[in-house]
Amino acid sequence: MHSYLFDGSMEGLLSAVFEWFERKPGKVTLKNQQHHQPDAFEQSTIIISDEQNATRVWKGLKKRLEKGWIRRITCAYLAEKPETHAHLFELICYLFQHPAGAENNYGNEHVLEVAQMAKKVEREKHRMEAFIRFQHAADGIFYCGIDPDFNVLPLISNHFKNRYQDQQWIIYDLNRHYGLFYNLKTLEQITMKLEEEQNLSKTKKEVLSEKENLYALLWKDYFKSTNIPARKNTRLHIQHVPKRYWKYLTEKQAD
Repeated sequence: MHSYLFDGSMEGLLSAVFEWFERKPGKVTLKNQQHHQPDAFEQSTIIISDEQNATRVWKGLKKRLEKGWIRRITCAYLAEKPETHAHLFELICYLFQHPAGAENNYGNEHVLEVAQMAKKVEREKHRMEAFIRFQHAADGIFYCGIDPDFNVLPLISNHFKNRYQDQQWIIYDLNRHYGLFYNLKTLEQITMKLEEEQNLSKTKKEVLSEKENLYALLWKDYFKSTNIPARKNTRLHIQHVPKRYWKYLTEKQAD
């Protein structure tokens, strides 16, 4: 068995595709070098990420595919699943070896897997956009700590930048230890110290503004006033708002 070991980046994945077409080594499985456990019978090649080679592959994909499929490839990569990265490698090699339109062959396991995973990531992206609730900190910045299943920050950045143009805000992924900071002019990627991350994962009165409790109380009152107990359908509600997202919703927090 021959394995390609890459660094986990999109650049590394695309460089692996370039390497395969250069060497034509036969059947290859793409694996993340960081999590790889060597096998006595395995032949492996370490793939060095090369920006120039990766760019050539990416431009080739953009010429062959519609924007919808470029989006699916991006979303599937952001799932951060090793098996999905392997499918992406196989898919891209498959697309370059077959005529235009091969991406519509859902009988191919790699086409199907990438499409299904992309759909899951898009669903998580939409839910984050719908369920994120900011808290107003004493320093005037609105913030929210999240822990999504997939790396959706790159996908939700434009939504929040366009929607909250008049506010400074931070959305921080506590699992992946990075976040987005909008300063009213530009959107920046940031990282925090461990203590700062812990403050995001817990609601501390000393870091909230005096108005925050009032905002929360008004929102809860509004939610209660618009809720009709006689029409309550818990099963349907959970279907549309899964419990794992309740921690983001002010109206779901205990008084």
